[in-house]
Amino acid sequence: MDKYRDSTGSSLSSLISGAILGAAGLAWWLFSEAEKRQQTRKQKAMLYAPRIQDGSEAFENITTNSNDQKNVNLEERVEKLNAAIADVRKQLEELGEND
Repeated sequence: MDKYRDSTGSSLSSLISGAILGAAGLAWWLFSEAEKRQQTRKQKAMLYAPRIQDGSEAFENITTNSNDQKNVNLEERVEKLNAAIADVRKQLEELGEND
């Protein structure tokens, strides 16, 4: 019976040491996966960091709409300026004729 007790004790110690090694391996794997995820987040953050600093990401959709609006405003201003220049020319021609 002594032989069976020794084998049971060694089996139990093997089982406990295997469980400890398995838990340590699982913990190491989980830790490495967490580090990989953290590195991925840092890399993504670094890709967006310059855009966030200058605000272009926040105003990306707004700038396209505002650029279209600016173009329309610019065309209207050019038309008004051209009309004003034509009026001034007309006035100068009238002044030249009167003299």
